[in-house]
Parts: sequence; structure tokens; C-alpha cells
Amino acid sequence: MSFLKNIDISSFDVQVMLPSNYFSFTPLLPSLTCGTVEARSIVEPIRNIIKKKNGQIQFREVECVKIDATNKKVICHSNDDTVLGKTEILLDYDYLVIATGAQVNTFNTPGVTEHCPFLQEVEDTQKIRRSVTNSFEKADLPNLSQEEKIMKLHFVIVGGGPTCVEFTAELHDFVKEDLVKIYPMVQNLVRIIVVQSGDHILNTFDERVSSFVEQKFQRDGIKVKTECRVIGVSEKEIDVKVKSEGIVSSIPYGMVVWSADTGTRPVIRNFMEQIGQSKRRSLATDEWLRVEGYDSVYALGDCGTIHQRKVMEDISTIFSAADKDDSGTLTVKEFQDVIKDILVRYPQLELYLKNKHLRSAKDLLKDSQGNDMKEVNIEGLKSALSHVDSQLKGLPATAQVAAQQGTYLARCFNHMEEYKTSQEGPLQFKESGRHQFRPFWYKHFGQFAPLGGEQTAAELPGDWVSTGHSSQWLWYSVYASKQVSWLTRVLVASEWTRRFIFGRDSSGI
Repeated sequence: MSFLKNIDISSFDVQVMLPSNYFSFTPLLPSLTCGTVEARSIVEPIRNIIKKKNGQIQFREVECVKIDATNKKVICHSNDDTVLGKTEILLDYDYLVIATGAQVNTFNTPGVTEHCPFLQEVEDTQKIRRSVTNSFEKADLPNLSQEEKIMKLHFVIVGGGPTCVEFTAELHDFVKEDLVKIYPMVQNLVRIIVVQSGDHILNTFDERVSSFVEQKFQRDGIKVKTECRVIGVSEKEIDVKVKSEGIVSSIPYGMVVWSADTGTRPVIRNFMEQIGQSKRRSLATDEWLRVEGYDSVYALGDCGTIHQRKVMEDISTIFSAADKDDSGTLTVKEFQDVIKDILVRYPQLELYLKNKHLRSAKDLLKDSQGNDMKEVNIEGLKSALSHVDSQLKGLPATAQVAAQQGTYLARCFNHMEEYKTSQEGPLQFKESGRHQFRPFWYKHFGQFAPLGGEQTAAELPGDWVSTGHSSQWLWYSVYASKQVSWLTRVLVASEWTRRFIFGRDSSGI
């Protein structure tokens, strides 16, 4: 979405291929499952976006099934088989931007595909919403025993990430604030359980947030089972194995939602096998988002992973580039002449300096007594930078990352001709000259985990953690501002207001 909004269409013939004709704001998908927000409020037709670009972007509602990077072709199938049957649609490209996202990873667990709704697409949320209301309707039938009613109202959520936590909180609020008023006979029979394979939920958040969430869920009567792996799902039970003890137990359920992890889509898996990346979980790209080995193919979001170069892999070439007089040592001035390029090329160095509370990279050049060194040889430089790569971390699979990557890549395309002659990037330590562009650098603006009861856990830049009602209002403002258009902003805000006044809709449609 951010790529399409920022690309200069006067310089490129842009074609968009998607299996659906709309974009959705995926961070609000959990809110759709319980009627807090309606689906129409978070989706924007693609052709509305094209219209704002004076119609110069071509859109095709097709599904990409194969990428032929050697011949620069994309093979697609139409969603309407009655019109085109199995006819292949071939599209040529000069540059290909892959932004397919990921699909749910079932880990080949038996029964998951047959019995578990996922939580990844708008259509998934509608299935879950119907299933929740149907569970209450079935539990309210007069011919059921108490045990059968308890089973119908036993909701199991597999996973411990932000999406699972938010859905769990939404479900709890839906039950306690709305459904118990409609189904008073079964209000004390509802059970909600979260099954997580890790040792705690929200493992991408600060430990303070994870601890707070687990404590709040405990107060709300939500059971969290950590270090438990699901080994099978049947029509009425889910089999769970406790990792530490190896004990297998069965949990009866009325509905189980699976959102444990993300996996690779078939078209991307096929492409990875073609280019020798079959052992990876996602497409490996360089710091400029180019798929490794294919300069005309780019990958954004969940379908790609940036392979950030390590400083220690290039330490010899860095030293050679800085040692302009070939003396075998670097003076402080020689080091300072290349440090800006090092900081741009290897962002982990800046993170290392911040964590060590160092004002500049020059402070790395100190001897064992803490005195400034006037010059350093290659072994001394290796020693100074030996721990920098410990700051390397993969980017989270979030909409925030994908949006920043789309904006960055659009800017690169818009300045492609300009920067062929006047490069803006850092020095190429292994070759002469500079890189054409600065590498992608993700800036983390924080992350939220709504916890229900008008409370949200927020992890913000500067090691600031906030939990409670104030964070909830911050969440409202940020998520409203991130909507695709002014129309969806107004719709989402009105849905929140409607929920405050009238409650959630329990119709299941």
C-alpha cells in the first residue's frame, strides 16, 4: 500500500496483481472477530487508490502462481474459472516487487486445517465471528447436559503473539460485556485458554509487558498454558504435549483458533526452490530489499527477510579502504573518515554505541586502560568492533515494517535515474565508488497489545513501557491515523463510538 501511494507513476508503468480487489488494515483483524469493528471499516478498494493516481496504475484481480525470474515473467490465474478456466496469464516485468505477505504455519499438525479457523484474512474473522455466536446458540439448547454446554463454550486460542493476545482480549470482552446479557443461563460456563509453545506470551515484547499481560489474563479468568505444543486436533478435542514433562493431554473445545506462526505461501516457496533458497523460511534479500542474486526482484513485508551483512565479515575490506596510505595502521582521522559510511552500511554499530552509552564510534578506539589510541592495526580494529554484530536482530513481521519498506522502495524507484550518477549510499568497501542508495533502515515507533477492559500495553521507543487506560487512548489515535483513507478513519472511529454506546453486534454476520 505505501509503495503504491508513493511511487512516481510518471516514470513507471505500474501493474498490480492481487487475488482480491481490496486492501485491509490487518492490525484490526481481531476487532472484526467480535463485532467491535465491521469489515467494511478497515478495507479500501484498490481501484479507489488507483483513481487517486489518475488511473495510471493497472490492476488485475488474479492470483500469482509462479515467478520466472530468469525470463522476467509472472504466471497468474484468474479467480473466475468460469471465464478463463485454467488458462495461464503471462505478464512481463522489468522490476518485480513481491509483497504477498505470509500464510498461517500449521507445522503439519494433524487436523489443524480441517478443524481450526485461522486469523489472517478478513474472511477468517467472519468465520470466527459466526463460530463464536453459534457456540452460544448451541450451548443454550435445552437438550444439552451441563458437560456438553461447558464443552461448547470452551474457546482455545493457539499462539502467543500480539494477534492471539488481542483476539483473546476481544473475545473476553465480547463475552463479559455483551453475550452474558443475551445468554444469562450460560454466562458462568465460558472458558478461554491460550496455548503457547514458548515459555511466555508476547515474546517479541519487553518482559515487563509479557508479565503484565499474563497477570491480567489470570485476573480475568483466562488460562495461559505455556511450553505446550499442539500435536493434533480432532473434531472435539485438541491434543497438547507439555514440553518439559512429555505428558500428552486432551482438551475438549467448542472452538479453536490457530494463529501460532507464519509460513511461506506456495508461490514464494516455489520461487525459493528455483533460486536455491529452499531451506529458508522466507526470501533472503540484501539491505536494499533486492532478492539475493536477482537485482530486478524485490521483496517486502513478511515474505522477505533482510540478510544484514556483519561488520566482522567485512572487517578486512573496511580496514583496507580506510588505510589510504597503506601503512598497516589506521589513525584516528582515517577511522573518522569512514565511520559515517560504516554507520550507514552496518546499522548494528549505532545500536551497539547506544547500548554501551558511547557518544561516538571514536570512543571504541581505547586501550585496555581506557586511554585514547592514536592509531590501531587491523587486530586492534577487530577487537574494537568484535561485539558489534551481537546487536543484529531480525525485523518483526508487522505492518509497520512493511509500510516503511514500501515507502523506502518507492523512494528508491523515484530517484533511480538521478542516483545513477550521484550516488547517495555509503562507500562500497569491496569495490570502488558508492552504493546507489542508502540501505533500508527500520525505525521502530513502538508496538501495542490491546488487553481488553479498555487497557492496552504499549512498548514505545526509549525503553518506555506503558500499560493501562492511557495507552488504550494512544492506541485508538494511532490506529485511526494509520487507516488507508479518510473514509476508513471515519468509519473505524464511528464503529468504536457505536460499540461504546450500543455494544457489539452478536448477529454473527
